[in-house]
Order: sequence, then structure tokens, then C-alpha cells
Amino acid sequence: MSVGLAIGGGGRETEDFVKNFILPLFKLKSLGGVGLEDMEDGASVPLGGGRHLIISVDSYTVSPPFFPGGDIGRLAATGSLNDVAVMGAEPKAFMDAVVVEEGFKLSDLRKIIRSMADVANSLGVALIGGDTKVMPKGSIDKIVITTVGIGIAEEPLLTLDRAEPGDKILVTGPVGDHGAVILALQFGLQVKTLKSDVRPVWPAIKALREALGEDLKAAKDPTRGGLAMALNELAERSGTTVYVEEARIPMREAVKEYADMLGVEPLALASEGQAMVVVKGDRAEEALEALRKAGFEEAAVIGEVRKGRPGYVVSKTPVGGLRLLEKPSGELVPRIC
Repeated sequence: MSVGLAIGGGGRETEDFVKNFILPLFKLKSLGGVGLEDMEDGASVPLGGGRHLIISVDSYTVSPPFFPGGDIGRLAATGSLNDVAVMGAEPKAFMDAVVVEEGFKLSDLRKIIRSMADVANSLGVALIGGDTKVMPKGSIDKIVITTVGIGIAEEPLLTLDRAEPGDKILVTGPVGDHGAVILALQFGLQVKTLKSDVRPVWPAIKALREALGEDLKAAKDPTRGGLAMALNELAERSGTTVYVEEARIPMREAVKEYADMLGVEPLALASEGQAMVVVKGDRAEEALEALRKAGFEEAAVIGEVRKGRPGYVVSKTPVGGLRLLEKPSGELVPRIC
């Protein structure tokens, strides 16, 4: 057997790979906070006094490296800082490692680094270290960037296991934009009416924490595997049934059209500038108001957490039927981020 693309796709195979191939090999999987076994977007190191250092690491291989709405630099800085933010942490710093192919245009590399700087500067985040490597031509496809996001969070952390029956589920805006753009480009299609949604989500999380306090229960950015994977992780880790109504999930018509044309579940397409959040049931309207004031005007309540069979996601279709929304599986969209 050999490694297949699905292992890096962010769906069922990725989760199985981590649980069966990596976890059994390591005796220590945390430092007393959130660790590898928790399968969250980041890890935490308790600092005392109810404060945690939040750390997240990710590698970015998106193809093509430049796309409508952004480039691999903007994606790499945003992605790891968003992973920190959805744990409830204010992003403070990041580090990067850039591996670039010999012959890559220096002007393009400058654009990519500038995009990373624009994200960091907009959030007041420091670049505190990094590394650069150059590989011989043909031994790597253009450029790969790894980033480490670092933040500070106050308890309680926004972990998925905090969700309870009666809580409401929201998204901060239309889902699937980034995945649809990259999918279309990889198939050689013209992208005229759509661009990647890549942007920091910390302003949304900050607004919700200030408005709701501990009634903001959990958050996750639906990147690889999309909203479908995020909802399944929520159901599994909270031991609940998650119920959503597809008609209430904001999604651009262009995303639906590309997904339908290429035979892909639209809810499995990645978002790189949205968050799924869980709030106490009676605070949902306050949450929407806070998000809209923070610039997330298309935020919506899409469902709720219920008692029932743990780990199941039940989706009401636009015509009124019910279906199980399963974890994405297979080679969804290779090199999406």
C-alpha cells in the first residue's frame, strides 16, 4: 500500500490516519491542556490563572498558488491564525517556513511574502521567526509554506466538546467559496463571479466573546472537508446529534453550480474566511447582531445541537426531506490549501 491523496484531504481518511497511524506511537500527547487526542484545530499549554498559550501548525500547498481573492501567502498566514482564533485565542505571533523551487520568480515570491505581511499587520501579529529553503528545479511544485500560529486565550477554551443539547449553530457567512474557486481552477474553468473568502476570523470570535462571554461554546473554521466535516466533528466530540437546515445555510449560487457541475458535495467545499460557532440557545439573536456589527453581515443560524444518537448529523433538505450528512471521504479537492 502507498499514501493516497485522500489522507491529506481533511475528511474521514485524514482522521483515520491520525487516530490509527500517529496517535498510538506517542506516549505523551498533551502538556496538560488540549492535545493531539482532542483533535481540535490547535493545542493549548496552560499558563496558570486560567490562561492558555494556543499553538497551531499547518502546511500550505495550494495549487495554483495565486487565485481570485488571494494567494498562498495570504492563505498560509490566515489559516494558522484562524486555527488559533477558533480556539478562543487572540492571535499574537506566528512563524513560517518557506520551501521554494529553484527558478521561482522572485517577484512572485515578494508578492506572497507581502500577502503574509498584510494579514499579520492587519491583526497586529508579530512574525517572530522562520526558515527558507530552496529545492532543485523539479523536486518540488513551485512553493510550500508552513506556518505556526500562536495566541493567548482565557478559559473556557472554545472546544467542540462544550456543545450541549439546545445550543444553536451559526456560520459567519457563505460557505464553500474557497473550495469552489480552487476546484474550478484545477479543472481549467473560468472563474468570473466568485473569489476565495480567505480572511481572518478573529474579529468575529472577538465580537462574540465580548457579547456572549461563556455562552459562546465552541468554534471551528470549516476548511478541508468543509462544513460537512466540521458538523460531524461537532456531533462526535460533543456526543450529540447535530441538526441543520440546508435552506438556512448561506451559500452563493456560483458555489452550488460549480459543485453540481463537477459532482461534488457543496457542503464539503472549504471555506478559509468563515467560522462555524456554537452558542447557548437563547443567545442566538444576540450572536447574529454581534457578528453583523463586526462586518459579518451574512451570518446565519443554521441548526441546533440535540439529544439523540451521538455523532450523527441530520440535515433537512430544501424540499423537506432528511438525510444523514456524513464525513467527506475520498480525494475531495487535492491541494486545496
